[in-house]
Amino acid sequence: MELDEIDKQILEALQRNARITTKELSYDLKLSQTPIYERIKRLEREGIIKGYVALLDKEKVGKPMLTYCSVQLKEHAKPFLEQFEREVVTFTEVVECYYIAGNFDYLLRVLVKDISQYQNFLVNKLAALENIQNVQSMFVMTEVKWSTETPL
Repeated sequence: MELDEIDKQILEALQRNARITTKELSYDLKLSQTPIYERIKRLEREGIIKGYVALLDKEKVGKPMLTYCSVQLKEHAKPFLEQFEREVVTFTEVVECYYIAGNFDYLLRVLVKDISQYQNFLVNKLAALENIQNVQSMFVMTEVKWSTETPL
């Protein structure tokens, strides 16, 4: 589906504030509410808008420690990759998981309370998986830029 300029403006506005009303959007874009509403519904039907979420402050909910883990597996046959993926998605500490190219196989974004909770996750969950060869942890010191917006 090709996005026109109005679609892009709607998507940018919704990415900044998913609670914006069609009335507010129609005022900002100088269109009536009905075409705005219909465009949003079309964008949802087409799967361009995947859903709406509330973004939480990780520190205020008790998960201030952000860690990225690079995971290298011993075996790379499809069944081993699928098994790792089935298991890693069950870990509540893992908020993102990517299969990547390079020296490691997966990149995990992990949110925990503190170093003790991270160590527990690492030792009792991640390293306990059968096919793990190597894990490298990178602890975030300062968050310089964070965004959920997809550039259009």
